[in-house]
Amino acid sequence: MPVPGYDVQVLDGYGEPVPPGVEGAICLRLPMPPGTMATLWQDDDRYVSSYLSAFPGWYLSGDGGYLDEDGYLYVMGRTDDVINVAGHRLSTGSMEAVLAAHPAVAECAVVGVHDPLKGQLPRGFVVLKAGVEIEPARLVAELVASVRAEIGAVAALRQVDVVAALPKTRSGKILRKTMREIADGLTPVVPGTIEDAGVLERLTPILRVKSP
Repeated sequence: MPVPGYDVQVLDGYGEPVPPGVEGAICLRLPMPPGTMATLWQDDDRYVSSYLSAFPGWYLSGDGGYLDEDGYLYVMGRTDDVINVAGHRLSTGSMEAVLAAHPAVAECAVVGVHDPLKGQLPRGFVVLKAGVEIEPARLVAELVASVRAEIGAVAALRQVDVVAALPKTRSGKILRKTMREIADGLTPVVPGTIEDAGVLERLTPILRVKSP
């Protein structure tokens, strides 16, 4: 059924509702209904900064999408799953799907990192399946070619690193935001729910390497 406009809106970067068919951030008007998650465990400040501070009076869901002319809401993915490469909005999830389809790849992640020319560029990280032996340079070339063929040259994916493991929370969520912030030269607050902080420590030097 259509979403009531007064409860849910799709907002632009300035917190203004966008026209039907235009993608933006899906937000819920405050106050939230009783029983809604009120905070993050032992991290009230991060809850406020992540969900309540972007647009005053609105709860930022973290999902992107659009409303159609009839008021139906279409959820297109997480807002941090979309990067801006030279003015083109691209889904890192789509690129991950291409990387994951390679028979040598067990799991992968793509994050958008800052680039002074194009705004952002995608970087890929892949973990090989157990027992697979393949020359890293060959694998990277095949993955880059696959993304170019499936998504197009506009994706501009050129850098893919083969790593031993990806940093995750105990529930299995890959810490893409943390990876992106490290790659951008920031010092992120590592979530207390991280499964193995050692994985992130070993990955940090690779993340810090700038694109060629």
